[in-house]
Amino acid sequence: MRMRPETTPGGMLTSPRPTSHVPVVYRPPHSRGRGVGAARIAPIVRCVNTLPLILGMLAAFAPLSIDMYLPAMPEMAAALGSDTASAQVTVAAYFLGMACGQIVYGPLMDRHGRKAPLYFGVGLFVLASVACSMAGSLPQMVAFRVLQALGGCAGMVVSRAVVRDVAHLRDPVRLMGRLMLVMGAAPMLAPFLGGLVAHVAGWRAIFLVLACFGGLALAMVAFVLPETLPEERRRRVPFSAVLTDYARLLTDWRMLRPGLTTGFCSGAMFAYISGSPSVLMEVHGIPASQFGIWFGLNAFGLIMMSQFTGKLAEWLTREKLISYLMLILLADAVLLFVASWLGAPFFVIFGCLFVIMACMGIVFPVNTVLAMQHFAPVAGTASAILGTLQFGIGAASGVVMGAWSDGTGMPMASMMVICFTLAALVWFRR
Repeated sequence: MRMRPETTPGGMLTSPRPTSHVPVVYRPPHSRGRGVGAARIAPIVRCVNTLPLILGMLAAFAPLSIDMYLPAMPEMAAALGSDTASAQVTVAAYFLGMACGQIVYGPLMDRHGRKAPLYFGVGLFVLASVACSMAGSLPQMVAFRVLQALGGCAGMVVSRAVVRDVAHLRDPVRLMGRLMLVMGAAPMLAPFLGGLVAHVAGWRAIFLVLACFGGLALAMVAFVLPETLPEERRRRVPFSAVLTDYARLLTDWRMLRPGLTTGFCSGAMFAYISGSPSVLMEVHGIPASQFGIWFGLNAFGLIMMSQFTGKLAEWLTREKLISYLMLILLADAVLLFVASWLGAPFFVIFGCLFVIMACMGIVFPVNTVLAMQHFAPVAGTASAILGTLQFGIGAASGVVMGAWSDGTGMPMASMMVICFTLAALVWFRR
């Protein structure tokens, strides 16, 4: 028996009530589509196999916007009259915009469907990317990066919400695993592409490439992605009801436990993203031309493990799988801290980081499904909360990393230990 949230005729969430049926979020092939109009689900069924590609492109706005310009950050900082350590605030600015924007997009997508708010968000991303390419100072770049994130975060919200919308057609854990495949390819390829573009046309051209990518994604949304939230399931409720939804979700441990766990893990990942240019290139002397190779290898670890998510979740159950991973991540972070303190060789540091990134390839999709599975009536709002926790904590981690940077690997390792400790404390609290 499980607890299922309901809605009143006005669309507000009520207290959960027990149900006696098995909580299934995936139906086997012979039962798909029952109780759902065939005409309505036909477009979704036709493109269900291409959903990972489309949703992956939308979700890739964040990793591309963050990772693509990392190899060119020293060049960008010099052009804007700053230094590399200070320029890390542009990464934190993106995290901040992602955290704030998702709070707004979630209820809008529950009210107006998935595609209408997406048009606005992707369009804003394109315009802000062009503005970033013309920034003349670091404060301008920070402002434009916030706008870029406010637009790009719409893709993050809609990707999680659509996975929940089509859970009756496809196993959400496996779909999230495929989504991680596409998302994981972005940080693996982004440094290569960013370094190449910067070498050929300068760092400003990187943001023009991002604008072109946004335009391609906008075309995919318009002509390929179906609307997965029909009119009869949209929640046209007053603003007070939206606040009530947020209040209920933020006090529901079924949302907070996986959400905060993922958020603190994101904080550790963003500490790595913010600190890796300094640690790899300045501390360990990795040439800028090779930075993308090592960064991409870690992303490959994330992709590789994400493809085993479905099978591992079936074998161990989702909760046991996360429990084991929390212990592994905490132990590995402590090892990274000790290795950094002792000045261990590069390959020891890289090995610790590779294990962390590989585990993230399982933690993120499984915890996303755990957080979303009970809240189908407000999937957009639930997705917004999940994304806000991830990027809010990530923004805080990025700001601390920028202020803490001391030319060694200790700030990154310390932040990872702190974040994984907090993640474990949340997860193991019953």
